[in-house]
Amino acid sequence: MHQSQQIVSRQDALNRRVFLGGAGGGLGFAALASLMQPQAGMAEAPAVGPVFPNFPPKAKRIIYLFQSGAPSQMDLFDPKPQMEKHRGEDLPDSIRQGQRLTTMTSGQKNFPVAPSMFSFAQHGESGMWFSDLVPNMARHADRWCMVRSMFTEQINHDPAITFFQTGHQLAGRPSIGAWLSYGLGSENANLPSYIVLTSFGSGRPDDQPLYDRLWGAGFLPNEHQGVRFRNTGAPVLYLADPPGVDRSIRRATLDRIAAINASRSAAIGDPDIAARTGQYEMAFRMQASVPEIVDFSDEPKHVLESYGPDVHRHGSYAFNCLLARRLSERGVRFVQCFHMGWDHHGGLPRAIKGQVKDTDQATGALLDDLDQRGLLDETLIVWGGEFGRTIYSQGKLTENTYGRDHHPRCFTTLLAGAGVQGGLTWGATDDYCYNIVTPEQKVHVHDLNATILHLMGIDHETLTYHHAGRDFRLTDVHGEVINGIIA
Repeated sequence: MHQSQQIVSRQDALNRRVFLGGAGGGLGFAALASLMQPQAGMAEAPAVGPVFPNFPPKAKRIIYLFQSGAPSQMDLFDPKPQMEKHRGEDLPDSIRQGQRLTTMTSGQKNFPVAPSMFSFAQHGESGMWFSDLVPNMARHADRWCMVRSMFTEQINHDPAITFFQTGHQLAGRPSIGAWLSYGLGSENANLPSYIVLTSFGSGRPDDQPLYDRLWGAGFLPNEHQGVRFRNTGAPVLYLADPPGVDRSIRRATLDRIAAINASRSAAIGDPDIAARTGQYEMAFRMQASVPEIVDFSDEPKHVLESYGPDVHRHGSYAFNCLLARRLSERGVRFVQCFHMGWDHHGGLPRAIKGQVKDTDQATGALLDDLDQRGLLDETLIVWGGEFGRTIYSQGKLTENTYGRDHHPRCFTTLLAGAGVQGGLTWGATDDYCYNIVTPEQKVHVHDLNATILHLMGIDHETLTYHHAGRDFRLTDVHGEVINGIIA
């Protein structure tokens, strides 16, 4: 081997071993693997098909407020006051219609009707109904589009959440944020196009766990997976340089590694090499951009106060809502906020109060904040969980408490902002909040995802990726745009 080739080979091995291992390099492999994004202004098109967007988008970005654990729709958004006269009665077979039950309640001898303990009122010019638990969401009644006719086939948490995020109940498919990153690219060279934020709820701190695959790229190029900001400590591991290493040293190191990678790429033509170099570069740029974004010291006092006291607690829902606004105004295309704690099988009245204390004020403040900055008309907000809750009580029904089991046949999702009709209530459920009674307004998970892509200027049938011998898409072979809710 020629001496220069031997030197390059040794440098290649050494740099990759040290740099990727994080041993003094300041950036670990796990972090680097999720940090590459296309350059600003470059909309990366699929290998086959048209360049996206297909048509002028109504929304430039999305903030998805996913309420993990499944909020109870009849305690928050879908009042059934007539159920009070049926309190404690067994759920009629004519309503249940032989529908599937979970193992948590399938063995119950009866299914006592448990009307909500909370009051409801109409709000705004639209007269949209909200529980008194969510006054701040309620004051935006004329901005929300309330879809009461959501349904899914999934009855357990993990497959149901996976279904919402990836369009499939089994792990391994690309997440919705990854699809958008793949189709539209990034608007900011210094930040990923897809960022994930998580928070733990007060209602049930030990709620169902979340897994990295929920924001993964699946079979798409891995630069499109979501970058999760940690809710404790540094937002991204290995973001800071180690002692004795400054930006100039880091820059020189990256330049040397880039030269080595270029040599290897020219020799073997592996596209992953260019992707790896891009990951390094994104990580380098994030070292400068991320600390500024998570530092709220430049926010006016009245803005911080509007989100509530939890905004000062790193990793809280309020903190993440404000962070989502800051990321969005800097060009991050998709911000996914997961808030856990909504899985209320027992003690719901007390536990749900904790959840709305976490979320209601900050959600209302986020809409105000975006509106005041002129961002709401170009930002789509989605609020909802993986399925609904049963009108009947899980376990014993008492005067002061009840629990609710999983219910996939009808539940509520809310949308606001770019492209949706504010003040619109879409779909209706029966008196027991158990079945959808407006079949023409039923909204499946695939329909919601098709609509989200549509609002971003993407035809969900054309955003595809060829894998394992066929073309895949987020909505599989299903999904229809909900034209009735589009402004």
